[in-house]
Amino acid sequence: MSPTLPDLPIKAALPELLAALARSPRAVLVAPPGAGKTTLVPLALLDEAWRRDGKIIVLEPRRLAARAAAQRMAQSFGEPVGQTVGYRVRLDAKISTQTRIEVVTEGIFTRMILDDPELIGVSAVLFDEFHERSLDADLGLALALDATALRPDLRLLIMSATIDGSRIAALLGDAPTIESQGRAFAVSTIHVDRDPLTRLEDQLASTIRTAMRDHTGSALVFLPGQAEISRTAERLQAALPSDIDVAPLYGQLTTADQDRAISPAPAGRRKIVLATSIAETSLTIEDITIVIDSGLRRVPAYEPATGLTTLETRKVSRAGADQRRGRAGRTAPGVCYRLWAEGQTAALDPYDLPEILGADLSGLALDLANWGVADPVQLTFLDPPPKPAWNEAVVLLKSLDALDENGRITPIGKALARLPLHPRMAHMVQSAAAEGSTMLAAELAVLLTERGLGGDGTDLVHRHHRFRNDRSKRADQARRLARRWAEMADGNSVPASVAVATEIGRHLACAYPDRLAQKAGAPGRFRLANGRAASLEPTDGLAASSFLVVTDITGAAATGRIRAAAKIERVTIDELFAPAIVRQTILGFDTASQSVRARRVERLGALKLSDEPVAIEQAEEAANLLAAHCTIANLGWTKEQKALRARATFLNATLGDQWPDLSDQQLSKDRDWMKVHLFGLSQCAQISASELGNALDVLLPWSQRQEMDRLLPSHFDAPSGSRLPIDYATENGPAIEVRVQELFGLNQHPTIAGGRLPLLVILLSPAHRPIQTTRDLPGFWRGSWKDVAKDLKGRYPRHLWPDDPVNTPATSRAKPRGT
Repeated sequence: MSPTLPDLPIKAALPELLAALARSPRAVLVAPPGAGKTTLVPLALLDEAWRRDGKIIVLEPRRLAARAAAQRMAQSFGEPVGQTVGYRVRLDAKISTQTRIEVVTEGIFTRMILDDPELIGVSAVLFDEFHERSLDADLGLALALDATALRPDLRLLIMSATIDGSRIAALLGDAPTIESQGRAFAVSTIHVDRDPLTRLEDQLASTIRTAMRDHTGSALVFLPGQAEISRTAERLQAALPSDIDVAPLYGQLTTADQDRAISPAPAGRRKIVLATSIAETSLTIEDITIVIDSGLRRVPAYEPATGLTTLETRKVSRAGADQRRGRAGRTAPGVCYRLWAEGQTAALDPYDLPEILGADLSGLALDLANWGVADPVQLTFLDPPPKPAWNEAVVLLKSLDALDENGRITPIGKALARLPLHPRMAHMVQSAAAEGSTMLAAELAVLLTERGLGGDGTDLVHRHHRFRNDRSKRADQARRLARRWAEMADGNSVPASVAVATEIGRHLACAYPDRLAQKAGAPGRFRLANGRAASLEPTDGLAASSFLVVTDITGAAATGRIRAAAKIERVTIDELFAPAIVRQTILGFDTASQSVRARRVERLGALKLSDEPVAIEQAEEAANLLAAHCTIANLGWTKEQKALRARATFLNATLGDQWPDLSDQQLSKDRDWMKVHLFGLSQCAQISASELGNALDVLLPWSQRQEMDRLLPSHFDAPSGSRLPIDYATENGPAIEVRVQELFGLNQHPTIAGGRLPLLVILLSPAHRPIQTTRDLPGFWRGSWKDVAKDLKGRYPRHLWPDDPVNTPATSRAKPRGT
């Protein structure tokens, strides 16, 4: 049966396109929204001679668009989907042996070509809506171009509405570019300044009510995400006429609900479709003449520094805004309300950022490694993968044992690549196969990758329980998908037993080893193994957990909010990550106790799993640490040791570096002199005069001490017979303190260094109070002695105060009674 081709603008460009593909295996088609390229081009290619009996594969960026495109083309044959035209998407497929046009999502095509690089039985691959530049589309095109070395006859057609056709044509080897002018009805634009003091949902609801009052037809409203859609729907329910229906449209809805949203409104009724960017392209929603654009979209944003992908709300690009606006003029003249000032349009980015420039590249890196490519420069990409994100992806794959140290795929990596999952999820499922619990891991994988399953609570154990008890069609489809993954991993899909929290945490840790989290302070605060901080509400059921596995985080690195996690036991962490846990004994100096302490610490990435005091075993390291921190002046030096150090330091200052500087300051600079003498000690208080003496024996050898005793005697022998210590540490040079009566009879000033250096003599009263300081004792006797003696004689009458001290015998005693 030949298809009935609707009269759409693309018809005028079909002859040129067919001629181009007859001459060349590659071409580019640029056609505006509503031209009909998605529906008519695949149908037109069916009768081309080069197709023979091969399939035409049509790639769509989203499941909804794939199903809708297949449905429209099947209607052209008067057939149900699954005969001449079929589709394959995640969770759903309708194909048969009769299928000649197969509409697939871009991710499905990537699996197809990785499994069969020659694409046997395929004659053409059509990349629809390529301007969206998804990672899967870029990867699929790069692999398809590489595969043409094996299949030079394979036709590749890039179709897009808003893209630089010449750039794509150059990438395809100067492929011919065909342009269709399309047909669009006039769309007037009304700008509504965004009120920063009003919630987005409130202003949208008000604008929607105004638009529905002032214009006929149905409305398509673009919002950032599901949460905003739900809140806007709540505000509209009680404020609309009875003949207007509200229909949400986002990726997590069931197939039936999505079909209901894009189907025409019943006769006599109008419809408001509240949609995410899922409705920007590839879909024709009947009766839409009003578009209301919030100007926002939610996109994944990858942080190579943390290895996390989070959802961010960003402004739509100018190209995206034009796509949205054009939805109002596909079937009749329409109107577009934009929630931003007209002048702000020029400040929007021209195009949306290609996903390859801001995405997690671990799946891409694994697919390329499985393709035999270790460096992406070996393939043809429109935009090459950024180096930081690529390197981060390689690090993750190595941590999952998917790549060896040279970046080549390992047997484990090949097993992961066979599963149509992110490498994290694939590693979780494959690891579970060895433990006989593959189905549970597969259920967790589908729970994490299909948003909304099991609810949106934080605790994944609770989500999994709800998912298992969910009897909806979507949940049934998800369970069938999980069974397929389990069969791919270990050849069977034995139903999972009743899951316990410890098992779930164990499986998730295999997927997210870098997101193990440890309690850090107050309830709800955690630190991840990758070094990032994150938190839960203190009232959350997981807030008091010691350890978690975190699978979803939003927000900045310092203020991340945990959106999904599960408990994990410490014993499980030890079992799974024993080779990666670093165990070490750390020595530290405790200033309060002035001692070295040892602690046994276990770390996993940035996590400190344990920290306990232990006995010190590293004697040399402890000695070095003790030597480095003790205050030299506070050590237990004896008076003799202090004097010895002062004498050596004095010689250093007067005679030079041949004598050691043993001052506190110098000994503090380089402490190697004491380390070897402190083995076995851990406290500054334990450093005795014995250890210090041993150190001084090395610093000042015996031969130098003998010479020092000759030059700088430690004592001065007074005429009275007293042996007086010489203080070499005093500020004004070597000094002695002596009672004046003990120097009677001495007519020469005391000296050292062979008579070259006079001592500073501090003369004391009988009460040991200074009465005079001199470096000229004979001059003192001849000069001020009489005045000093006269003054002191009255205070100390029992002591001698002769007029001629030079000729008076020295004494250390008071004069005898009666004299």
